[in-house]
Amino acid sequence: QVQLVESGGGSVQTGGSLTLSCVASGSTNRPYCMAWFRQVPGKEREGIARLDMQASAKYTDSVKDRFMIFKDNAKNSLYLRMENLIPADSATYYCAATDGYYCYTFGASGYHYWGQGTQVTVSS
Repeated sequence: QVQLVESGGGSVQTGGSLTLSCVASGSTNRPYCMAWFRQVPGKEREGIARLDMQASAKYTDSVKDRFMIFKDNAKNSLYLRMENLIPADSATYYCAATDGYYCYTFGASGYHYWGQGTQVTVSS
């Protein structure tokens, strides 16, 4: 089992950048698919970026070419670099993980470990 803690959220203006961090603790020596999700009130949690143990990344169209997911194994940390932010990116962002070498889904039900979330607000 792994515990996840996000940080790095905040308020920025349109066009700004933020980098979110997610530190893992617990059973970090096991293989995990890692991902970032976001959620706004009244809507389902949306998977936006995922990274497998081979460091192969996938993105949803809404963030592709603006966001980058990467990790630092030495720090047991996952990151989400967000650039050219727009108001539609405003949400609570969650780090998530599921057991395994590869990632197969952006569906929230496919992930078993979650952080507490960090708020990102983009103003126009």
